[in-house]
Amino acid sequence: MDDTVLPSKLLTTLSKAAELLNGHDFIHVYSHYDADGITSASIIAKTLLRAGKEFKVTLFTSLNDENMEIIRKTPSECVIISDLGASYIGQLDSLECDVIVLDHHTVEKQAERICYANPHLYGIDGMTSGCGATMSFLFSIAVNKKNWDLVQLAFAGIAGDRQHINGLKGLNAYLYEGALEKGYIKIMEGSLIPPGQLISELYLSTDPYIAGVSGSTEGVADLLDAVGVGRERSYKDLTENERRKLSSLIAVKLIEQGTPMQTMLEVSRTRYHLKDWNMDAETLGSLLNGCGRLGLGGIGIAAGMGDANAISEAWKLDKDSKTQIMDGVLSLQKDGLHQMDNIQWFDSSTLGFTGMICGIAMQFIGDPSKPTIGVNRSKEEAKMSSRATFGLLEKGVDLAAAMKEACASVGGIGGGHKIASGGSCQREKCDLFLSNLDAIIGKQLGR
Repeated sequence: MDDTVLPSKLLTTLSKAAELLNGHDFIHVYSHYDADGITSASIIAKTLLRAGKEFKVTLFTSLNDENMEIIRKTPSECVIISDLGASYIGQLDSLECDVIVLDHHTVEKQAERICYANPHLYGIDGMTSGCGATMSFLFSIAVNKKNWDLVQLAFAGIAGDRQHINGLKGLNAYLYEGALEKGYIKIMEGSLIPPGQLISELYLSTDPYIAGVSGSTEGVADLLDAVGVGRERSYKDLTENERRKLSSLIAVKLIEQGTPMQTMLEVSRTRYHLKDWNMDAETLGSLLNGCGRLGLGGIGIAAGMGDANAISEAWKLDKDSKTQIMDGVLSLQKDGLHQMDNIQWFDSSTLGFTGMICGIAMQFIGDPSKPTIGVNRSKEEAKMSSRATFGLLEKGVDLAAAMKEACASVGGIGGGHKIASGGSCQREKCDLFLSNLDAIIGKQLGR
């Protein structure tokens, strides 16, 4: 690794982590269940497999007290935690086994005993410049430089956490330069048109979500007819003129539905084609994310490790999850969001996919001047997701701090990133949580 690009303290931590790994034959890996978490775990699992280690992978929807107790009871003498852990460093420090944490969420405490690598510890923004998969990959090449091919998986995590939206920065830029030099990644020109077969991809499209087109068979047909594009066509088959016409019409529709220009620029971002996977990073991230969101993270891990049968199954699950998400978005579009002074929220108890729908609502449905909150009260412990925009961050919004404070005020826990954060509390405390969060965001905005 290049110590002129990477912080020396990070290199020291990763070297120590590699040494810890070498001293054990069996390792238990714990990770998050989203695209970044599954790619992180897949990178680590592939690294362990190549190193001749035995291992087990467990995915969590979050790291809470209950799941911390599961980790505490593990018989393994070595534990690796990826894309999780920042809120539990104190408790992880107290474990007797060797612990390696590869996270990127807001740092709450320095580690005293365990091996803890997090971009924030080295002055690097973990929201934009290094995700869980980034840290897992850097750990992987610290174990063996021959693992550089796993950078392709890391890019699925980077894309899954949307850290490529406004250009690659920090640690992600280091990965990109190495991947480009070694031929693992190629740049793909950005577009408002989703990749793949147009009639199906436009129907399931939530990035962008095009009102009247997304989720509407007639709407998709009318859109393609309007630009004279056959319904059997794919994005890659379009001529330059056809792409320009279709992209322009999509842009007009997005403007008409009130989509901010910044969002449109983010949608037409650069994409990254992965040589060994024959797909772009966002597509791979979506495949793995669909497995996790449907509770089939094991298939996601196997797919991430390159199992052909698992990849085939992941394609089916991806379509299922996108269909469910679209149903939820259409329902939300119909019902609208509940407006408070400083936030807007919706109940996802019957919709599911709270975080995914929350992000779509923030970008394409709700009021862009207010953070969006999704609340799932389907269980005794309610789960909350929140999303903002870079424009709101510039005005002072910090969802990591706001969610942590609002959840704590009702006896729950919360945290994450400034732009996207989550939390939980008892179901009966949700209304008070929303009221307190509204006041906290109001203070952040200076209202």
